[in-house]
Amino acid sequence: MPVTPDATARATSLADAAIAGDRLALARLLTAIENRTPVAEAAMRRLYATAGSAHLVGITGPPGSGKSTLVARLIAEVRRAGRPVAVIAVDPSSPITGGALLGDRVRMQAYADDPDVFIRSMASRGHAGGLAATSTAAAAVLDAAGFGLIMIETVGTGQSEVEVAAAADTTVVLEAPEMGDEVQAIKAGLLEVADLVVVNKGDRPGAHRTAAQLRAMLVAAAPRPNPRPATGDHGDATSPERPRPKRPEVLITTATTGEGVPELLAALDRHRAAGTAGPPPAARLARAEAQVWSIVAERLRDRLHDGAHTGATDAVLADVADHRLDPYAAADRLLGVLGDEPG
Repeated sequence: MPVTPDATARATSLADAAIAGDRLALARLLTAIENRTPVAEAAMRRLYATAGSAHLVGITGPPGSGKSTLVARLIAEVRRAGRPVAVIAVDPSSPITGGALLGDRVRMQAYADDPDVFIRSMASRGHAGGLAATSTAAAAVLDAAGFGLIMIETVGTGQSEVEVAAAADTTVVLEAPEMGDEVQAIKAGLLEVADLVVVNKGDRPGAHRTAAQLRAMLVAAAPRPNPRPATGDHGDATSPERPRPKRPEVLITTATTGEGVPELLAALDRHRAAGTAGPPPAARLARAEAQVWSIVAERLRDRLHDGAHTGATDAVLADVADHRLDPYAAADRLLGVLGDEPG
């Protein structure tokens, strides 16, 4: 959908108001982002250059681990320090309406009147991994609006939760004691992407045992030195090193009482400081790649379903459905259709 002058004017008005502290304008911008309207694109073009300084924290883990309660406690701790904070709570989508449950917003209602706290529930809209495709764009808008800490809480739906790592500077994985989730976390690869592992519900029996088991697992998976890469005639590396597993810190919290939450915030700040001291974190490059490819894929779909190509696209999809054409050949054919367009 093209960006019209009216959309640009509307985006400029909303963006300027949001930066000035108008929370209603900010909410309207996020609605435009979620609905992927021309106003959203125009707003991103205006705001993106002013974003990039916020600390994006992804919080994930299995259902029942206490993510929402812990996020609420973290908000309280951040506000005690006088810092603004925003939360993007990615809720499961209704299969009928596509809307979000909004459960996290209900739990965090105590902060509704605080101008330095902004909480937004967003529907995952069937996006595998529980992280809404628009969450990263929403985080950029919140960043530009002056929120230095932005937490993205995911729905906790299983293996594909590792996607949260691509949208966060720091990834926090929650586990609950005596639920067997430490084993599931390894199966899902969550511990491989975690920067911090938090055993929540620390007042329950077995919490310290679970933390000890997780620490032992992480020691066993400690990164080993990579073999020296092959070099060319001039000594330059011709094969890159494989990514090394992380060594996340394991913490224990009790979100219902707040115990351990100040230590968690301190650990988040330490990880943030370590990331800004060196070269740009790989997570930011991964986030940029995910954003750009998502937009490319969406625009390719839009072009293939516009009036000029709808017939050819539908025919190719029908051939795949009837097994007359394999999906790879179908993709090549559709790309060829676009390649034949005049420049």
